[in-house]
Amino acid sequence: MTSTKKYQVVGIGNAIVDVLTRSDDTFLDHMGIEKGIMQLVERERAEQLYGAMEGRVQAPGGSVANTIAGIGALGLRTGFVGRVRDDALGRFYAEAMEKDGTDFVNPPVEGGELPSSRCMIFVSPDGERSMNTYLGISAELGPEDVSDEVGAQAEIVFLEGYLFDKPKGKEAFTRMARTCRAAGGMAGIAISDPFCVERHRDDFLKLIANEMDYVIGNEAEIRSLYQDDSLEADLARVAELCPLVVCTRSGDGVTIIHNGERTDVPVTKVVPVDATGAGDQFAAGFLYGLATGADMATAGRMGTVAASEVIGHMGPRPEADIRALFRREGLID
Repeated sequence: MTSTKKYQVVGIGNAIVDVLTRSDDTFLDHMGIEKGIMQLVERERAEQLYGAMEGRVQAPGGSVANTIAGIGALGLRTGFVGRVRDDALGRFYAEAMEKDGTDFVNPPVEGGELPSSRCMIFVSPDGERSMNTYLGISAELGPEDVSDEVGAQAEIVFLEGYLFDKPKGKEAFTRMARTCRAAGGMAGIAISDPFCVERHRDDFLKLIANEMDYVIGNEAEIRSLYQDDSLEADLARVAELCPLVVCTRSGDGVTIIHNGERTDVPVTKVVPVDATGAGDQFAAGFLYGLATGADMATAGRMGTVAASEVIGHMGPRPEADIRALFRREGLID
């Protein structure tokens, strides 16, 4: 789609700094870190773990932020709405997003009530990642953080399901979606978390039915919306609510239902080096296709190419030139 709007895609989600360090099992045991899982931690525990990390490497993270960074790297005009504090990590996050070509729309909050959010990732010699996430200020994002001007200047907005747990997160989503759609744009959501859906199923379904133009989720996330006996039944019911439903099915490919028309996109199965970010970069490739007017089969293939690249190395953001990969696959000129 051709556009004179300031942004082709704007994301709204958790602004989390990923802090990585290498550590062995002895260190994990000593610090009481459970290996290979993600767990939420409180502020005091977060500060203890952060202080214990030697040779740490920092990178801007967060699911939808990773997607938006991927789209920005593909050359589209992007913005991100998130909440960080005016502290060292918050300033790092805002500057890193800007450096990567995405407008970090809201300045860091001065005198914020909580520190900037961080996910402390301990990488074991066997490649296992043990993640300890402190949600901090990013989880406090609310409607006051959503600029109507930004929403109106976006062709497409993409919302992060993780933020749906708090009432003000829901209000922020609704405000952004309505402002974007009133100005002729499209609004959609990454379901993000089946457990979040289970806590707020009725509200999630109302949001999708009344405010969303597209939904992206994996098999477990789509199944969580209705919990029918089969994925096919769940997909059919979601497609009745929303004109565009995209379901990633791991090695079984991708199913897209657009205005009742189904497209199945196959994938080549590979053993991932690090599966972190596969869904985020699938969304980046797919939304790039959507924003540039590709058909559903092409947009779906763009998503699978971007996802395949990111699982081939450590980290949730692309390292290769994804546009060059699209050209090699005949997806763009």
